[in-house]
Amino acid sequence: MQRLSSRRKTLLSFQPPAIGEEEIEAVAETLRSGWLTSGPRTEELESRFAEYVGARQGIALASGTAAMHLSLLAAGVGPGDEVLTTPITWPATANVIVHCGARPVFVDVREVDLNVDPKAAAAAVTGGTKAILPVHLAGQPCDLDPLLALGLPVIEDAAHATESVYRGRKVGAISLATCFSLYATKNVAAGEGGIVTTDDDEVADTIRNLRLMRRGEGSLYDVTVAGFKANLSDVLAAVALCQLAKVEEHAEIRRRHVAAYDAAVAELPGIEPLARDPRDRHALHLYVVRIDAERAGADRDAYQRSLREENIGTSIHFLPVHRLTYYRERYPDQPRLPVAERAGDEVLSLPLSPAHSDADVEDAIDALRRLHGRFAGR
Repeated sequence: MQRLSSRRKTLLSFQPPAIGEEEIEAVAETLRSGWLTSGPRTEELESRFAEYVGARQGIALASGTAAMHLSLLAAGVGPGDEVLTTPITWPATANVIVHCGARPVFVDVREVDLNVDPKAAAAAVTGGTKAILPVHLAGQPCDLDPLLALGLPVIEDAAHATESVYRGRKVGAISLATCFSLYATKNVAAGEGGIVTTDDDEVADTIRNLRLMRRGEGSLYDVTVAGFKANLSDVLAAVALCQLAKVEEHAEIRRRHVAAYDAAVAELPGIEPLARDPRDRHALHLYVVRIDAERAGADRDAYQRSLREENIGTSIHFLPVHRLTYYRERYPDQPRLPVAERAGDEVLSLPLSPAHSDADVEDAIDALRRLHGRFAGR
C-alpha cells in the first residue's frame, strides 16, 4: 500500500506562469528600446505565431476576448444574428456574441470530452444562424470537420489549444479564424493578450482595421470604421515571444505531469479525466476530472473545499454559461442541456503548470488519494 505524505505546508497555486530570466530581460530590453505600445516585437510575435500554427496571417490583440469579438465582426456577425456555441466555456465566449448584437445559441456537449456535440449543433441551425464559435476545451480539439461541413463560418476559441493538432492539421490554420489567448495561465502566457490566425486576407485586414481607431502614420490619419482600442503592447509581446520559444519544452513537462495524474486517478473509482482523442494532439492546458459523487464518496464541491484545506489549489472549468444569472435571465427560453448541466456539477481542474515541480504534482496526488480514502472509505 502506498504511503501518503502529510499535508503541504504552503499553498500549491493552481496554474502559476513559468516565467524565467529570459522574460525578465526581454521586458527590460523592450523598456530600454522606447517602445511601450505596439511595435516591432508585436509584429515579430504575429509573424512567429502564424508560422508556428501554419497560417498566413497573425493579428495580435489586447486579449483573447478581443480576438473573438473582432473575428465575429469580421465574419459579418451583427444584430439579429444567431451564433452557435458551447455552454462549457468561460463566459467571454458568449459575451462577445452579445457584444456583436447577436444571440448566443447554446448547444449541448459530448459526454466524453465536453466539447460541442456536432449533432446538437447541426440540429440547432436555423435561417438566422450566422456562425459557429466552438471551444477546444482543456486543449482537446473539438470535432471540427462536421462543424465545417455545416457551411457556416467557424471561429474557433482556441484559448486552451496553442499546441493542439486536429487529425494531422494544426489548430490555427483550419477554420475562417482561430482565436488564441495569452492570458497569465495559458500555455503561452504574456499576462494579457490574444492572437487571431487566419488564411483569409480580407478577415485579417478587417480585424487590423477594427483593432485601432485610426489608420495612417503620425498626424496623417483617417478613420474608416468605428474601431476599438484592442492592440497588444510590445512589452507583453516580448514576454509572449519568450514563452513561444519554450512552448515545446513546457509541453514535455505537462506531458510528464499528466501521465502522473493519469496513473493516480486510474486507481480512484469515481474520479475520471476527460477523454483525449489519440488521433489528435492535446495541448494539455488543463487536467480536468469529473467526480461522480456516488462512487467517489463526495461531490465535486466537497473535494474542492477539502483540497484547499490540504493547500492544493484547484479550479472549475466550467460552470455552464447558460445557467449563469445574466444568460438565464436574458434568454429564459434556452432549452435544458443535460450533459453540460451534469458536467458543470462534476468537473474539477487539478494543478497543472510547467512552473510546478514533479514533487508539487505528487503533493496534489497524495492529497487527492487521502481525500478519496476518507470519502469513499477505501
